[in-house]
Order: sequence, then structure tokens, then C-alpha cells
Amino acid sequence: MPPAIPVLRRLRRYCQANPVDALVSVAGIIGVCTLFAMAFKWAVLDSVWLAQSMQECREMADGACWAVLRERGRIVIFGLYPFEEQWRVIVACTILLITAVCSCLSVCQRFFVISVLWMLSLLTFTVLMNGGVLGLEPVSNAEWGGLALTFYLFAFCVIVGMPIAMGLAITRHMGPTWARVIVGSIVDLVRSIPLTAILLAMALVVPLFVPGWLAADKLWRVAFGFTFFFACYQSEIFRGAFQSVDRGQWEGAKSLGLKPWQVQRTVILPQVFRASLPQTVNQVVAAFKDTSYIAIVGFFDMTASASSALGTGAWASAFVEVYTFVAFIYLIFGYSLSRYGAYLENKTDLAFQR
Repeated sequence: MPPAIPVLRRLRRYCQANPVDALVSVAGIIGVCTLFAMAFKWAVLDSVWLAQSMQECREMADGACWAVLRERGRIVIFGLYPFEEQWRVIVACTILLITAVCSCLSVCQRFFVISVLWMLSLLTFTVLMNGGVLGLEPVSNAEWGGLALTFYLFAFCVIVGMPIAMGLAITRHMGPTWARVIVGSIVDLVRSIPLTAILLAMALVVPLFVPGWLAADKLWRVAFGFTFFFACYQSEIFRGAFQSVDRGQWEGAKSLGLKPWQVQRTVILPQVFRASLPQTVNQVVAAFKDTSYIAIVGFFDMTASASSALGTGAWASAFVEVYTFVAFIYLIFGYSLSRYGAYLENKTDLAFQR
């Protein structure tokens, strides 16, 4: 039987269970097709790619004016980074993307290998963006922006936040009573405060209470606040996964003579990672989208850079095209992360079934 036949049968069963379902299904399909045709006509058929202003675009066609991306798209990608040094941004972002692809390969899916890869890529990214060494012109992190800053903050958040989250979860789950009380209070306090308040506090309040040598640059303070916020939420996901592991697993592993750290590494943690994977993927995707909040403390992330790209009179009315481009970037990375998470879920399920 052709593979398409069962699919058609299921669609027929779901869409024609009764006359009302059939009518709603037909109306929905017609509506979706109509919207898709209108969007395709606006974005492709009637679009304009070469123009000097929005007015010139409107004189040529009524569709999308993608010419704004040719003229102002560089700001969305690079932000305020100096024009002559923007090749460093391209190299740095490419390194992060290559590291992400390598992390998906089976040969690299070991904790030590992945940890080294991401730490080296994050360090290389920082050196390239900051400069001041190896003959690179120094660039203040106040000039970082666009997609590069979004990438960096997201990578820093996940790479540094995951170990912190695991430490908080282990301490709260099986640590001494005094440590569980302290960690639990900190986690609950952070989770009860909006992310915007934490970012504002790290950017404006912390320098008032700590010495100058400890305050560091605003970007690092904001990155740490964002990371710790992520770690507190992720720690609760890990803690719930710890609680889902049956006590008999621990007792059975100890009866085999395994030491506590061996029990954790070989028996408990693999089950914790498997149980927490769906929620972890959701949290990682949410962290990628939440990077846009740093705009409130004066950094030009991708969304803030998109607003800056519209700052000229010639392109002020092209906000639909610019924000559609930004939304498409978020869609690509968010969907890719979710699909890779689904792949890992299937892979771990097969591994545990063997």
C-alpha cells in the first residue's frame, strides 16, 4: 500500500467524522490556502528588491519592499559594530554555528567533548568580538549588537547556566538541610521576580553596592543575571526529573558496590536528562527568545537593531518588512531547536528500550 493512503484515510476520518467537522475542515483549509496565497503574492510575486526609498518601492509595486534589507539590513545583523571590523562578527557567529552542528553529531555527543567544544567556541567568540589581542582592534562591548549579540547572550546563558542549574538541583534535592533551605529560598526568590527587573538591577543597582573592580562591564553583569534567571528555572526542571527517578534505582546501584558519584553518573543522571529533555528544550527555546529583553538596559540586540534600522525617514514605514525578517530568523532558530529536541527525545527513548 502506498504510504500516502494511510495518511489520506486518517485525514478523512478526522475531517469527516460528521457534517459539522467536514464543513469546518473545508472552511479552515480554504482560509489557510487563501492566507498563504496572499502572503506569497505579497512577499514574492509583488516584492521589490532594488529601491532607494520606501516611496520608490510603492511606486514600483504594492508588495513587500525587501530593498530595506539591502540598505539597512546590516544594522539588524551587526548592530553598532564598526563597519571595517564586521568580518570578525561573521567569523565569530560562524564558529558558534559550526559548534552547534558538531554537537549534533554522534561522535561529539559526549559530555567532555561537548563541554570543551562550547567553552572554546565561546572563548573564541569573545576574543574576536572584543579584540585587543592578536593584532585585532579593540571594540567596546557597548558597540556589540544585532544577531551577534543575541547569539552570544544565548550561548553564554545555556553553556554557563546548565551546570549552575544542575548544581542547584542536586543541592536542593539531596543536599544537607541548611543548604536546601538556602538554595530553595534563592531559587524561589529569583523565579518570583520578572526577568526585566533582574536585568535592570544588574545593569543599574549592582554597581552601587559592589566595588568597581568587582562590578565588571554592564554586558557581563546583564549576561550573568540572565544566566542565573535561566539556571533557577532550569534547576526546577532538573529537580522534578530527580524526583521522578524511583528510589529503587539508587538502592539497586548501591547494592552493586557503586560509589555515590558512580551512581549519579551512570544510573541517576542519564534518567534525569531523559525525563527533563522535553521541558529543557522548551526552556532553551524560551531563553533564545527572551534575549530581546536586554534592549531595556541599552543593548542593541536583534529586535532593538531592527528598530534602529527604521530610524531614517526614507525607510521609516518599512517596519513590516524589517520585523518580518527578524521574526523569520527567530522562527528558523526556534524551530530548529525544537526539532533537534524531538530528535534527541526519540534517540534517548530508543536507547532506553534496548
